[in-house]
Amino acid sequence: MRADRVFAYGVTAGLIGDRILGDPRRGHPVAAFGRAAAAVERALWRDDRARGVLHTLVCAGTAAAVGALGARAVRSRPAAARIALTAAATWAVVGGTTLGREARAIGGALAAGDTEVARERLPHLCGRDPQALDDQEMARAVVESVAENTSDAVVGALVWGAVAGVPGLLAFRAVNTLDAMVGHKSPRYLRYGWASARLDDLAGWPGARLTALAAVAAGPDRGGAVRAWRADAAAHPSPNAGPVEASFAGALGVRLGGTLSYAGRVEHRAVLNGERGRPVEVADIERAVRLSRRVTWLALGACVAARALVSRTRRGKA
Repeated sequence: MRADRVFAYGVTAGLIGDRILGDPRRGHPVAAFGRAAAAVERALWRDDRARGVLHTLVCAGTAAAVGALGARAVRSRPAAARIALTAAATWAVVGGTTLGREARAIGGALAAGDTEVARERLPHLCGRDPQALDDQEMARAVVESVAENTSDAVVGALVWGAVAGVPGLLAFRAVNTLDAMVGHKSPRYLRYGWASARLDDLAGWPGARLTALAAVAAGPDRGGAVRAWRADAAAHPSPNAGPVEASFAGALGVRLGGTLSYAGRVEHRAVLNGERGRPVEVADIERAVRLSRRVTWLALGACVAARALVSRTRRGKA
């Protein structure tokens, strides 16, 4: 069976597996990678960019090597084995179902008026300081997290899977996890985490643009999504979260961005879709989750089609 068909069947099966099973409560491969990366950090950490570069190379390189060895081991095996490996890798690295479940759990608590439960659950989804947020601000944080993580936890992995197969899937998830662990601008990681943060920006660039395009295509307000993306994305401090959050804001007709707090550090960000959008409501969490799912399946179709086109072009030149 051709490699493009193995990829198509494998990633589709992996996404279906994530849809049915979600993330395991114990023994998640990403959590195991995180523990290993933390051990590498303990051995290497210095307040130095070079040490951070080495940390990134060791951790992300190991993940890619594991994927390459796995792909090599099944290369001469029946197609079912190659499909199963791709499906397992896809299921291990995507997190769309858990993202939706956590968002809905917070939305349910807010709808029931249980602000404290919502505050307890918010750190499962994002790094905001929940004690500094009221109900409306928590709803906005959830919608922003759903948008950003649709790219980071799903679409970006599909893009790199289409580019490089199983090694691409694992390497992208490793880079994204490293950025979450050491890529933030705290005193400890300002220099040490620089390489992980910059590599995550680079690796996430194509997935973020595909996510934004899919949000335009799948959203209830296509024109609004395009306008917000073009007008406001560049004002966001993240080159990848900007297009994603702006397109989601425009598609849903809401305002995102503004003042937020991370561990006591207050940031004042540009408002996305500020001229046309309304404040986020609790009901918008469900709308954002549904949009995220539509974006996921559109992105899958785009990645499968792109891989098939490249494969057909190569066969035509051979």
